Amino acid sequence: MKVILTENIASLGQIGQIVNVAPGYARNFLLPKGLAMEATGRNVKELEHRKRLLAQKREKVHQEMLSLAEKLNQVRLVLRRKVSEDEKLYGSVSATDVYGELKELGFDLPRRSIQLEQPLKQLGEFAVPVKVDAQITANVSVVVEKEE
Repeated sequence: MKVILTENIASLGQIGQIVNVAPGYARNFLLPKGLAMEATGRNVKELEHRKRLLAQKREKVHQEMLSLAEKLNQVRLVLRRKVSEDEKLYGSVSATDVYGELKELGFDLPRRSIQLEQPLKQLGEFAVPVKVDAQITANVSVVVEKEE
């Protein structure tokens, strides 16, 4: 089934693109949530008119994401954890911990956007990638310190 995307969807494409998806995915997810509209003859003609508006929206969203990435690049999180005598962490610092700290600072991001491959299991400063948009990734500085 062909649909016209009205929002950026990482796995499908950008605003205004016509993509081919499974009919159930379109009917049950994309159309009810307003993420896409059916690519009928009338909608395709209307798309030409809306392309200018969608391009402006796409640019606005892109600029907002760049601004958010700039803010995230300047964030420095300090997490204190208990350590053993030989400076090894009891437990680890996971993506959920980083997500919680960012949420407390007022960043409203999905938890999946934290791209921490392995939990942090040692003291030090680490750059944790945060995927802000499909093409934009920011690096948040995470410092793991010894809890006194």
